[in-house]
Amino acid sequence: MERLLKTIAGSLPLIFAFAFLVPVIDQGMQAAQVSAPFGLTTLTTAILIGGGWGVFALLKGRWV
Repeated sequence: MERLLKTIAGSLPLIFAFAFLVPVIDQGMQAAQVSAPFGLTTLTTAILIGGGWGVFALLKGRWV
């Protein structure tokens, strides 16, 4: 049980990125009518940006 909680706690940056940042980025792009680059959808672009930021936070231990 302790190992499971440590794993979940260690994954919190990714959980936050995919549960909060990705939808916010996607909806923000749609509201501002910003088209995604390279013919991607706004959701795919949001996953790349938010997921990349979450991985960065996971590896570095900080968001900025």
